[in-house]
Amino acid sequence: MKSKPTRDRFAAVHGPRSMALGALASLCACAQLGPRSIQTDRFDYSTAVAESWKQQTLLNIVKLRYMDLPVFVDVASVVAGYSMETTGSVGALLRTGGSNSTDDLTLGAAGKFTDRPTITYVPMTGEKFLRGLIVPIDPKVIFSMLQSGYPADFILGLTVESISGVRNRSTAGGVAREADPEFARVLELLRGVQAAGAFGMRVEEDKANGSVGVVFFRKEDVQPEVEEQIAEILRLLHLPARTPRFTLKYSPLRGAEGELAVNSRSMLQIMTAFSSYMEVPQEHLDDHSASPAFEQSAPGFTRGGFRIHSGEDEPKGAYAAVRYREHWYWIDQGDWGTKRAMTAIIFFFTMAESGGNDQVPLITIPAQ
Repeated sequence: MKSKPTRDRFAAVHGPRSMALGALASLCACAQLGPRSIQTDRFDYSTAVAESWKQQTLLNIVKLRYMDLPVFVDVASVVAGYSMETTGSVGALLRTGGSNSTDDLTLGAAGKFTDRPTITYVPMTGEKFLRGLIVPIDPKVIFSMLQSGYPADFILGLTVESISGVRNRSTAGGVAREADPEFARVLELLRGVQAAGAFGMRVEEDKANGSVGVVFFRKEDVQPEVEEQIAEILRLLHLPARTPRFTLKYSPLRGAEGELAVNSRSMLQIMTAFSSYMEVPQEHLDDHSASPAFEQSAPGFTRGGFRIHSGEDEPKGAYAAVRYREHWYWIDQGDWGTKRAMTAIIFFFTMAESGGNDQVPLITIPAQ
C-alpha cells in the first residue's frame, strides 16, 4: 500500500526556496543601508556638533567670569562606519516506510549590525589658539557682517573697542569703563543710516597693501534727515565731512585723513565682555571667586539685552545650559537677543580661524 504525500514533505521541498528569498531580501536591505543612513546621520551629527559648540562657548564665557582658563576642543572629523552580517540555514530530514514516520525541517537565521563611528578631537593650541582667541578680528570681517545685514549697533558694540579714538565700554583688566557718550550716539546713528541704505562696505585690491576694506556713505538720493545723520557721525568721529569714503585700518588711535581707525576686539575680549552680563550666585561674589557685576548696559545691548541666568536646579527647555561650580548657567529659549549674540560669537570664531594651514590628524579607517 502506497503512502500519500504529507503536507510536511511538501513544506520540506519548498522550504529552501523560501529561505533563499528571505536571504535575498536581507541582502537587498543591507545594500540600501548606506543610502538610507546619509540623511539621518548628516542631521544627527550636525545637530550634535552645533549643540556642543553652543555649550562649549557658554561654558568658556562662564569660566572667564571666574578668571578660569577657557579651553576649546574642535571636532576635526566624523567618520561613520556600518557593517551588517546576515546568515541563514535550512535542513530537512525525510523519512519513508511507515504511516507513523514524520519529516523534520529546520530553519536558522542570524544577523549582526554594527555602528562604529570614528570621531577625532583637536584642542585649540599654539598658533590656532593665538589666531582664534588673542589676535584682534580683522576690521574687514566686522564690516562685512554689516554689509550682510547685521545691525551696525549690535555688531560694532560687540566687536569694537574704539572707532577713530571714540571708546566703547570695556572690561579690560577686570575694571569696567563705560562707553563714551559719543560712541553710543554713533552706533545709534549708524543703524539709522544703514537702514536707509546710505552706508556700505566693499573690498578693493591695492598693489601695495593687498585687499583693503573701504567704507562709504552715500549722500545722493537720500532724505535730508539721513544727510544730517551722516554729518553728525563724521563730526563725532572727527572725520572730514567732504570725504565720502574711508579706508579701514586697525588702530587704537585716530587715523590719518581718509582712514577710519578701528580698534577691534579679539574673541577673548568679546567673550570677557559677554561674561560681565551673566548672573553670578551671591556666595561666589562674597568669596571673590567671581569678578563683580556690572549693572549698566553696553551699546548694542540696549534692545533685547544679553543675559546668562544662573541657579542650582537644571533648567528645562533652555537654548543652552552648562553646569559649573555646582550651579547651572543657561540662556532662555525665548531670549532672542542673547541667542543672536551667541550665534555671532560662533560666526566670528569661524572667521577668526580662517586663513590658517592647520594639519588635521591622519587616521586610518578599517575596511568593512
